[in-house]
Amino acid sequence: MALKATIFKADISITDMDRNYYHDHNLTIARHPSENDARMMLRIVAFIVNAHEQLQFTKGLSDDEVPDLWQKSFSDEIELWLELGQPSEQRIKKGCNQSQQMMIYSYADRSFDVWWKKEQNKLQTKKNLSVFTLPESLSATLANAVGRSMQIQVTIQDGQIWLTIESAENSECIEVNIQQHL
Repeated sequence: MALKATIFKADISITDMDRNYYHDHNLTIARHPSENDARMMLRIVAFIVNAHEQLQFTKGLSDDEVPDLWQKSFSDEIELWLELGQPSEQRIKKGCNQSQQMMIYSYADRSFDVWWKKEQNKLQTKKNLSVFTLPESLSATLANAVGRSMQIQVTIQDGQIWLTIESAENSECIEVNIQQHL
């Protein structure tokens, strides 16, 4: 019997002074059986940083044809394609060709360093691609903050991101630093 996705709820209140974006989002997140808490939280951080009324989670790991998140226009054109981790060259080509902007988010661990050294020169030719990393140490901190139902308060100012994550299990105040590589 196949394992089913685990459902998480996140009520996110975003105050993004850098983009003048102030909005509440009530998200239902399906965590694929092969996805861990750290990766799920990376998806949430990618959502927060790029928050928009049209931004949405896709089937992600369950469907090879779509990114982890995307933002589509009202005419169904892909405006933003968001991938996590270290996608293949074919996946990056697909995302860059099918969307106006593609972004990759990853934790800055050894596997990212190896991937980046291998792919960096090819990736720099993609004009609509941006690559971002979060510190590897943040992976465990974010994973420990996970709860089945989370209240997340976000403040973004001058490129700094502060998250307050409250759940029945715990409460965490976390500063998130994102480094841009491209």
